[in-house]
Amino acid sequence: MRALITGGAGFVGSHLAEALLGDGHQVMVLDDLSTGSIENIEHLKPNERFSYSIDSVFEPITAELIDRADTVFHLAAAVGVRLIVESPVNTIETNVHGTERVLALASKKKKKVVLASTSEVYGKSEAVPFREDHDLVMGPTYKGRWSYACSKAIDEFLALAYYKEKGLPVVIVRLFNTVGPRQTGRYGMVIPNFVRQALKGEPITVFGDGTQSRCFTYVGDVVGALARLAGNDAAVGRVFNVGNDRHEISILDLARKIKEKTGSKSPIELVPYDEAYEEGFEDMPRRVPDLSRIREAIGYTPKVDLDEILDLVIAHFGAAGAAA
Repeated sequence: MRALITGGAGFVGSHLAEALLGDGHQVMVLDDLSTGSIENIEHLKPNERFSYSIDSVFEPITAELIDRADTVFHLAAAVGVRLIVESPVNTIETNVHGTERVLALASKKKKKVVLASTSEVYGKSEAVPFREDHDLVMGPTYKGRWSYACSKAIDEFLALAYYKEKGLPVVIVRLFNTVGPRQTGRYGMVIPNFVRQALKGEPITVFGDGTQSRCFTYVGDVVGALARLAGNDAAVGRVFNVGNDRHEISILDLARKIKEKTGSKSPIELVPYDEAYEEGFEDMPRRVPDLSRIREAIGYTPKVDLDEILDLVIAHFGAAGAAA
């Protein structure tokens, strides 16, 4: 397979590139480095089956790369709660127009597209665990926090429209709280932020009251699922949750666990949402996936549990000198 990964220098994209190369595939990466990093793919450069372009999906090179590819993994997007709250225009334009361009170009040659969506699209739904055929419950338009969820929902509608109307083979994956080495906390990702704070002896800042809960998924489990779904013809035209349905944990308990694992003396501080993000910020109380559909399709079962995930992230930050 010749794979193009948009956003391939990002956290998930770089791990996907690594996994596909490991399976003997040819990998092309396209990334404008707005949130990705060249360091994430530095170790892949010597591989003769790897190439990369530092550019945007809006530039002419995208058409050439899609033409060369068999499968396009479209991961390029505005991500992270802080970035979304601070830059809603960029979030909407990047996600919607970027996806529109990739789908239009892929449609000309009927190249398969694996579109990375997000568990955020479930919005304020209380029907936990979230199932792919559940209703999506969005907050009001004047709360910028929901612009990301809405933009990714539009991406899904658009991808499925291309599938139904134009016969473009698309697979949609809704990723749930993916974590692991190389993830940055710069844009609000909770585990890397907690680990960095703990290693530096800084206050571990928990936003809200800490009762909101999540299930965290190891990036290796996620990219393995993406690769297998890409090769599964029965997955075309469908939406799949990709996550971990075990080890649901409150964010406050997560902070305590990380503090204990790092041997940190950092205090744990609660920071109101209004102070952390914006006035009237709303969060999802729980985020747990129903994995029945992906289990049936490819036999997916997450292999790495929360304790092992945290150990890997702590080791990564320690090796990178996070405590310096």
